[in-house]
Amino acid sequence: MAWRVQAIRGATTVSENSIEAIREAVTELLDELETYNQIDPEQIISTTFSVTRDLDAIFPAAIARQRPHWNNVPLLDVQQMHVEGSLERCIRFLIHVNMPETHGQKIVHTYLRGAKNLRPDWVAR
Repeated sequence: MAWRVQAIRGATTVSENSIEAIREAVTELLDELETYNQIDPEQIISTTFSVTRDLDAIFPAAIARQRPHWNNVPLLDVQQMHVEGSLERCIRFLIHVNMPETHGQKIVHTYLRGAKNLRPDWVAR
């Protein structure tokens, strides 16, 4: 079976800089990612989370690492470059996944909450 590396993007926003708000948003974002793309975390090559400079209560990777089967996924958190007037309290991800070429399913990029405006052409629902 032939395999192909796919990149999946996604983003969401949080209402406040708190552990609870960030945990809820990251969990929702990753739940949507797994549901729409039917990926097995064992197929994830790596995940990079970026957060805007106004979010520092918890690392999104720390939340992802607690998910079933995510404990061996290489995870990285970085701070998103600040651009004046850009979306605030935003968490983004870039995930590289090794998928069978016979997968045949279109990749769904997950943009939720206030982040839907970043890529309206990629919004799943």
